[in-house]
Amino acid sequence: MAIVFIAVLLVLVLTHSLPDAPRLRNFAWFRQWLEHGAQQSSAAFGLVLTIGVPVLLCLIVQFALRGTLLGLASLAFALVVLFYCLGPRDLERDVEAVDKAPDSDRRTAAAQALRPEESDTPLPFAAEALVEATFDSALRRVFGVILWFVLLGPVGAVLYRLTQLLAFTPDYAHALPAPQQALAEKFARALDWVPAHLVALALALASDFDAVFKTWRDYHAAHGKGYFCLDLGFLNAIARASVDADVAAGDGHAVDLASPLVALDDAMTLIRRVLIVWLMVIALIVIAGWFT
Repeated sequence: MAIVFIAVLLVLVLTHSLPDAPRLRNFAWFRQWLEHGAQQSSAAFGLVLTIGVPVLLCLIVQFALRGTLLGLASLAFALVVLFYCLGPRDLERDVEAVDKAPDSDRRTAAAQALRPEESDTPLPFAAEALVEATFDSALRRVFGVILWFVLLGPVGAVLYRLTQLLAFTPDYAHALPAPQQALAEKFARALDWVPAHLVALALALASDFDAVFKTWRDYHAAHGKGYFCLDLGFLNAIARASVDADVAAGDGHAVDLASPLVALDDAMTLIRRVLIVWLMVIALIVIAGWFT
């Protein structure tokens, strides 16, 4: 677990400091492999083959390096895999680009990069849309990868990233037969279920607990699907409520509560707080492990 904690810290710093990180996270090889693995009669078998072979190779390397060079080989492999699977874009940089845009047209254009995947539908430059896009990206670019990396090691990060590519990235999703794409999307949402709830829990601790809990309960009551369904819309509702509560508090400053930029900046602030909560929990687990 100590190796995991060190890897997460180093990769988060490295990702923010390298402007060319998206270029280094090239999954062209997976696109080529997809052309072979997707052409199967069974949707489930095709999806297992497409994702399972790269994941199995990663698992073999992960176990082969255990204990090698006093753990340094495992740390190096973990660093490379986690860095490769995050993003591909740095959310902090995308938010900064929106903030620094000199006019409304370029600000709206910069905001399109906030979404976790490409879309033909323009993202409106409105507070709610920006907050939802930012939290969706935080979940898929950062928190989902980190959680499965913490739970399963490098193989967890690879499993999560490849599944997300197949489910939501058009260049990969459109290459799949319709039954496989639907199955990939369902599996991706299942992988997102735990990190989405942990983000919501961290938001309750880092923001307004009452607002988060009430919104989470009201969302499920209104949709009537139960708490264990794969509908993750509750996270967007909680994100909006948390930002509204945070902006309304204002910390003594007069702000425009309806300003998209104010909402966007506060959403990024809350995401940083959630990340700090996650890192603190991982650190506590590491410390507890040392004492036991």
